[in-house]
Amino acid sequence: MSPDSDASDSPSNASRPPMDVEQACFEAGIKFGSLYHQFAGTPLSLESADSLERAIEEAIENQPYCRSVTVEVQRDALEAALEESTASYTELTGRFLEVEIVIDYEEIEVVTRMEMEDGYPLMALESVRE
Repeated sequence: MSPDSDASDSPSNASRPPMDVEQACFEAGIKFGSLYHQFAGTPLSLESADSLERAIEEAIENQPYCRSVTVEVQRDALEAALEESTASYTELTGRFLEVEIVIDYEEIEVVTRMEMEDGYPLMALESVRE
């Protein structure tokens, strides 16, 4: 490589448009980022869990390429947190949620999931189907 050449000129660093499968996975990540950061901190009680699940699902399903969103508040975890609290509600965090998001982008289906793993709300790619 000459001193005047740029590493970005090499074929291994050549720019290309994203493939459809990459774009579909990217879309799934955007949906999860939006879901988590938009709703984290929302007041949550046993009485509001059902309506909050539906509100989150409907809000995220508005986004492009989103085929479906399923949100389940883990009521056992919520009840345990409320038993330790002096208030009748707590804040929504990942420990209370299980979520599945299905993306449909250019005939590619991406299924993603968020659930607690080792004390952390882990978001994972479950499957990609062309």
